[in-house]
Amino acid sequence: MSILYILLSLFLWGLIHSILASHAFKAALTRALGQGFMRGYRFFYNVFALITFLPVLYLVRVLPDAPFYSVPAPISYAMILGQGLAAIMLVVGVLQTDTLSFVGLRQFFEQEKPSQLVTRGLYRLVRHPLYTAGLLFLWLSPQVTVNSFTMYVGATIYILIGAYFEERKLLREFGAAYAEYKSKTPMLIPWVKF
Repeated sequence: MSILYILLSLFLWGLIHSILASHAFKAALTRALGQGFMRGYRFFYNVFALITFLPVLYLVRVLPDAPFYSVPAPISYAMILGQGLAAIMLVVGVLQTDTLSFVGLRQFFEQEKPSQLVTRGLYRLVRHPLYTAGLLFLWLSPQVTVNSFTMYVGATIYILIGAYFEERKLLREFGAAYAEYKSKTPMLIPWVKF
C-alpha cells in the first residue's frame, strides 16, 4: 500500500507542478491579476514546488518500508562520490543560466528579459544537465528501500515526461536555433543520442 500512496502523491504533485508551469495557466493568471502580479510568480512557483514536495518525502520516510538493495563498500563509496559530483553538476548547471532569474528573484527588481538559449558549459554536453544530475543523484544511492525506489521510479518518469514537454516549449520559443542545438546535442546522456 505504501507504493500506491507514494506514486499517487508524486502524481498529484507532478500534475499540480505541471499545470502551474504551463503557458496557458500563466496567461490566464496574467489576464486575471495583471502583469505586475507575475513579477513574483516564478519565485513563488519555486517555493510552492519545494514545499509541496515535502509531503512526498514525508510519506517515503514514515510509511511501512523494507530494504530493497544495499551496495557494499568499496562500490558504495564510488556511488557516494558520484552523488557528490552530481550535486556539483546541479550547482554548475544553475550557475550557467541566469541564476537570479532561474530562482525568480531578478523578476522582483527588473522587467523579465526574453530567455536566452544556453549552449555552453554543461549544456554543450547535454540539453538538460539539471535533469541528468538529478537522475544521477537519485540512482547512485547505495542504500535503497522499497519506498525510496518507488519515489526514484516515479521521479524518473516525471523528469522524462517533463523533458519531453520542455523540449516542445523550447522549440516554440527558440525555433530553428533550438532545432539545430537539439540535432547536435544529446538530451540526457553525453555522446548518446536516441
